[in-house]
Amino acid sequence: MSLRVHEIFASIQGESSFAGWPCAFLRLSGCNLDCVWCDTRYAAASFVEMTVPEAAAALLASGLPLVELTGGEPLLAPELPALARALLDAGATVLVETNGSRDIAVLDPRAIAILDIKCPGSGMEGRNDYRNLDRLRPRDEVKFVLAGRDDYRFALDVAKRVWDRHTVHLSPVTGSLDPAELAGWMVADRVRARLGLQLHKTIWSPEARGV
Repeated sequence: MSLRVHEIFASIQGESSFAGWPCAFLRLSGCNLDCVWCDTRYAAASFVEMTVPEAAAALLASGLPLVELTGGEPLLAPELPALARALLDAGATVLVETNGSRDIAVLDPRAIAILDIKCPGSGMEGRNDYRNLDRLRPRDEVKFVLAGRDDYRFALDVAKRVWDRHTVHLSPVTGSLDPAELAGWMVADRVRARLGLQLHKTIWSPEARGV
């Protein structure tokens, strides 16, 4: 079987603890969720089929030691764990950004899962696989995308389960939640989480693709 690859590109990592680092990205086509605020629906429109060796070679050819596998939802692809393993064996640091509905235990323990927990404002809260919180490995991180105060309260209730062991990111939905307001809540509540501002949307237009 082959991977359905929407795009491969080099850019600046915009999220997670690796924000700011040059990074090679592979975006797979297809997702099993439909979040209200989704900014990558375009990834479902087209793809090219690539084998695992072809995809690994294309990413490694960038010369960048940091690689992110994303989507869509990358863990929908049965070949994704093999791709992550091939990249890791070649010496890359591999991030897998996943929407939280799929079992992260299929990933090589050397990979770093960026686990997105869906808040009520996404419309997809009911699709979270909360067992993933128990599957987190030491370097894995957890992300919440927040549309408002209710999402923030929800995120804190869940994040308290993991933030003593894992980095937690709280990210405002562009145009829905003022980052300054979220920052104020976080400081007032003394939360053990990081404010995530999607660096790539600051550098380039929020509508820009391939960045």
